[in-house]
Amino acid sequence: MAGKSKWKFSLPFALPIKKTGTQKQKKLNFSFINLIAKRLRIVIATLAMTVLFGVSSFFTFTESWYIFIPIIILISYVTTYFAVFEGINRVEWYMLFIMPILLAVSLYLFYSLLPVRWLTRIPFLILFSLGYYAVLLTMNIFNVGVEKSIQLYRAAFSINYLTQTFIVFLFVLVTLSFRLNFLLTGFIIAILSLIISVQLFWSVKLEKHFDKTLFVFSSVLALLLFEVALLVSFMPLRINVVALILTALYYSISGIAYNYLADRLFNNVLREYAFVIVFVLFIAVLTLQW
Repeated sequence: MAGKSKWKFSLPFALPIKKTGTQKQKKLNFSFINLIAKRLRIVIATLAMTVLFGVSSFFTFTESWYIFIPIIILISYVTTYFAVFEGINRVEWYMLFIMPILLAVSLYLFYSLLPVRWLTRIPFLILFSLGYYAVLLTMNIFNVGVEKSIQLYRAAFSINYLTQTFIVFLFVLVTLSFRLNFLLTGFIIAILSLIISVQLFWSVKLEKHFDKTLFVFSSVLALLLFEVALLVSFMPLRINVVALILTALYYSISGIAYNYLADRLFNNVLREYAFVIVFVLFIAVLTLQW
């Protein structure tokens, strides 16, 4: 209708400003972020998250987790957007943000298992800042979409893969430490492996559209981890050993899957990942507490 202003949304983060009378609408955008060097943006984003973690470490986990976990998820998303910013399209709105969020949440949960003192707080903040900085750099490389043959992509993929393995270990360790129902524990581990493996398989080809094949691979992996989590819950194993078994299983199966997707699944690759599983299971048998 004439004389009435309309609301128009332009994503990402183009916010409408409603005007009166015949004034034209103006959009609030964040193009000024481009004026800041990307490396500096990554440093600023890392510092912001480190400060947030420093603040959260002064509060008791049992009384504040429901406040800080949503805040950490939100700020992780915002800082990742600020750091990467340019050229985020389609499925990248999900895939580029999974790792920073999961790393932040997993480290926050893991810190709840540590004694609260400066001796643990400072190393924790240093570890978090280095890890978050590396993950943001990796997501930036994935966003740029470099050629898969160059060394930069290979380094970024390796960092992403190893960080995923680290996150899986922390999440499984924390979940087991909470002593939840074994079905709920298995379900949490399965959901985590589903989400994080989808991001791993996507990073093999960095497609702009989501391939349903990736979801199938991730679902099979999540089902296997769910079943193994239920199985080991009835075995007399220490929590850290169970976490190590499930992490090794994720590392090996996801490694075989991504090499298959990348057309690099050779016999020596299969032997390497099979050795990891066999070695960890051998160690687990030695630690059985009958």
